[in-house]
Amino acid sequence: MIPPAFEYARPESVEEAVRLLGEAGDEAKVLAGGQSLLPLLRLRLAFPGLVVDVGRIPGLRGVREDGDMLVIGALTTHHEVIHDPLVRRHAGLLARATATVADPAVRHRGTLGGSLAHADPAGDLPAIVLALDGELVAVGPGGRRTLPAREFFVDYLQTGLSPDELLVEVRLPKADGWGFHYEKFHRVAQSWAIVGVAALVRRENGHIAEARVGLTNMGATPLRAATTEAALAGADGPDAVARAAARSAAEGARPGRDASAAPDYRAHLAEVLTKRAVLAAAGMG
Repeated sequence: MIPPAFEYARPESVEEAVRLLGEAGDEAKVLAGGQSLLPLLRLRLAFPGLVVDVGRIPGLRGVREDGDMLVIGALTTHHEVIHDPLVRRHAGLLARATATVADPAVRHRGTLGGSLAHADPAGDLPAIVLALDGELVAVGPGGRRTLPAREFFVDYLQTGLSPDELLVEVRLPKADGWGFHYEKFHRVAQSWAIVGVAALVRRENGHIAEARVGLTNMGATPLRAATTEAALAGADGPDAVARAAARSAAEGARPGRDASAAPDYRAHLAEVLTKRAVLAAAGMG
């Protein structure tokens, strides 16, 4: 289909982008890699008055260290995330999960920041950043502010960003020494996850000292399986870990119904995939 008519702007700085967004308000949409926005435009599911193309703003791409944090520019592509040595060393879960996103063509164009700002709960990366206790940095007319991932995703396709703010970077605590795994169930290789589970496990003296579990497509936003995380603390051995991992994996979730799955089926998948992901992350799979 042909997209609706819109104005187009390509700012050369973050400040110019923020000004354009502020002037247009809710009528503006940000274009980064375009892999989320362009399909919406073609299907006429989005009707922006202005598209602000931030793809060539310098300084919003790349990965660097900042003490105990890993800083990833919002325009860093999925392909770059997958192959970056700092991401592989300090946030391996992100690299592994990003490698499952769509197909190579999308991964070469799509960006980490664009995926997170799109806030589709069926997308793989929001749950990953949530499980990693990430932070998202935005710039607006009042300057920079940092939003914890748990506050960034507020509803279906909605974030804590104001209309006049631009996401500029993602900050992740280094997860050195943690085991990790991402497990998802989907109908075909390039489709959205029906359910996905991101697991991080830190072991001490043979037992699980701490675990984090993020859920994909189990509600209007990505979720943390808090009850399961608490149950895993202290678990020792594959059987105990498997029982704890499945305990209330879907508690607090409100999985939706669509052509792919009913809510009770999604809840069942969450239990099965959580077992697999946690056992693999703990080195017991």
